[in-house]
Amino acid sequence: MGEPPGKRSAPATQADLDAVPEGMTAELIAGELYSFSRPGGHHAKAEGILLADLGSPFMRGRGGPGGWWILPEPKLQLRADFVSPDLAGWRRERMPEVPGTAFFSLPPDWICEVLSPSTAKHDRARKMPLHAAAGVTWLWLLDPLAQLLEVFHLGSRKLWELEHVFEGDAVVRAAPFEAVELELAALWIQEAGA
Repeated sequence: MGEPPGKRSAPATQADLDAVPEGMTAELIAGELYSFSRPGGHHAKAEGILLADLGSPFMRGRGGPGGWWILPEPKLQLRADFVSPDLAGWRRERMPEVPGTAFFSLPPDWICEVLSPSTAKHDRARKMPLHAAAGVTWLWLLDPLAQLLEVFHLGSRKLWELEHVFEGDAVVRAAPFEAVELELAALWIQEAGA
């Protein structure tokens, strides 16, 4: 009798990752290939606005301190794993210039995962431990549907410690980007008639 449907007899490889069709997001974690449809409007709006709100003051130094590279959906190679967080940031003292390689091997200083119903469990159960093991210092989980921003800091035992939970229409200063205020209401899709 053969393998159950969807069960592989051998670990997935980078070739399997490369074979995932365009329009899908794929990650390779602990030899398992995970693929998802591209996220919808709630996700795209939150990711795009957050990139704009952080990019100008932290990448360009306009209205903020500069000193960061903040990139959308970079491809990371963390040991044998290949992941693509929604947003990632590196302090320029650690990465003076963005490399021209297909995959970044230097772990980011900050990652933001924008949660959607199809990826929330994957982002929490698989990727959070992977990012902690790689030494990512800050992790944000942004949930547009629940209108929540969770801010985690990597503790001394390489475990995530919840620093803050922000919700709704709050105007916040969230580490490591406390130098500017973020208007959370701008990240959420306002339903018609609300």
